[in-house]
Amino acid sequence: MSHPPILLKDRGVVEVAGPDASSFLQGLITNDMTDVADGRAIYAALLTPQGKIIHDFLIAQGSSEAFWLDCVRANAADLAARLKKYKLRAKVTITDRSAELHVFANGQAGVTFEDPRLPALGTRAITTTPGDAQTDDSAYDEHRLLLGVPDAATDIPPETLFPLDCNFEELHGVSFDKGCYVGQELTARMKHRATARRRMLPVTADAALPPPGTPIKRGATDIGELRGAIGNKGLALIRLDRLGDAKEATAGDTPIRIGRPAYPLILPTGDTE
Repeated sequence: MSHPPILLKDRGVVEVAGPDASSFLQGLITNDMTDVADGRAIYAALLTPQGKIIHDFLIAQGSSEAFWLDCVRANAADLAARLKKYKLRAKVTITDRSAELHVFANGQAGVTFEDPRLPALGTRAITTTPGDAQTDDSAYDEHRLLLGVPDAATDIPPETLFPLDCNFEELHGVSFDKGCYVGQELTARMKHRATARRRMLPVTADAALPPPGTPIKRGATDIGELRGAIGNKGLALIRLDRLGDAKEATAGDTPIRIGRPAYPLILPTGDTE
């Protein structure tokens, strides 16, 4: 059964083009550019040197020497400006093309690819033609929340959280064998020393959820905080070691149910040296 395309109004596109585009991005982002091909995209992020997420994005191949970074529209200009600081002598051009390129869920024309984070998110497309797509994307966002997939526009405050906190490993957004990139050392250390104990989990309530940042408690114990929400559906950043098998907690004064994402969580294990 096919679904109509949905224009994702809050998404923009930054283009990185030129003969050095792939190698330029390879040295900066969390994922492996060699996995990008015609019809195949990756999920990745640009990190601070301390390993915290600045911006996340999907990367698709726009042409033989151009890559399109599908990002939060409000962040596109800043993402382009930050990438330009690393340009040096690289033969690349970096352009915010959000005014002319449109991003669709369930897209069927232009540059199309399966969402690399999770098959249940469906296909995605980037094209210059808006067409007759559905413009109400709230149902798509509710679907994303119930699946447990964070979005930087509402769930990942810039320069605050680490990739593994935000389910990047589970959502195929980080490569541990691609070599160096900005923030790589701390990301690898958190993985191998099993210090990443927080994860984004879907939450629901019988009433509208409180604002992002609201503390979540299990009894008297702080176990996390609420992130983005639409009505009574949202995501929360939860300490797994404090949650245990519990499925209920409170966000402020609101009772909530804590679910699990639609994909297996990779629990903290590894060297503790």
